[in-house]
Amino acid sequence: MCYCSRYSCFYTLKVIASVSDKSKNLFRLRPLERADVETVAPWFQNIEDLALFDRTSRIPQNRLQTEDSWKDAFTSEGSGCKCWFIVESEEEEALGMAGLEGISNINRDAVVAMFVHKSARRHGVGIRATAMIVDFAFRQLGLNRLTSYYRADNHSSRDLVSRIGCQVEGTMRQAWFADGEFHDMIVVGILKDYWMQHREVLASELSTDTVVEMGASASSNWSWPPRLATGSER
Repeated sequence: MCYCSRYSCFYTLKVIASVSDKSKNLFRLRPLERADVETVAPWFQNIEDLALFDRTSRIPQNRLQTEDSWKDAFTSEGSGCKCWFIVESEEEEALGMAGLEGISNINRDAVVAMFVHKSARRHGVGIRATAMIVDFAFRQLGLNRLTSYYRADNHSSRDLVSRIGCQVEGTMRQAWFADGEFHDMIVVGILKDYWMQHREVLASELSTDTVVEMGASASSNWSWPPRLATGSER
């Protein structure tokens, strides 16, 4: 499956532990592995989260079902059209996941996806992890465009994609059924040229008190915000 049919909305990062009160919070992205299923499975068993963030699935999954759903994300079968990362703490505790779906080497585009738990919002992890994935898509994979979707009443996702620099490109009327009614679905996108200009502005706005790195020994080029960036937390 090379298109994001299930997780086509713009997720924020789901975290199962509260962000600590340390003076500096460091998080890392690493490739998703089969062993992560034990941690990931409970994240997709919350009915309200599914209704808000997953347009196509309403049935909570057990561990085996979750492994089957995600197997092409950690095997060679889907390596050409998707890549997913686990977000973990310095203590190597898996805290969330973020990635790209529907990667097209012909059109040079993909769908960006992420999932945020209520306890982790407003701590700055989601915006930094999203920026890292966008950076990875454009600077490492050579993509030219990223697309995302969100339910019209999902204001958290709306605000996050707007801050990243995504522009609203259309509204799919009554395309999202949840909680007994139909909701509009908003389509947004961002191009590489715009991101390369906007990323410097975003980096200057973000404090380095919270940092998301790509890998355990990331350089300043693969840390978000870049380590040399300064600014106030927002």
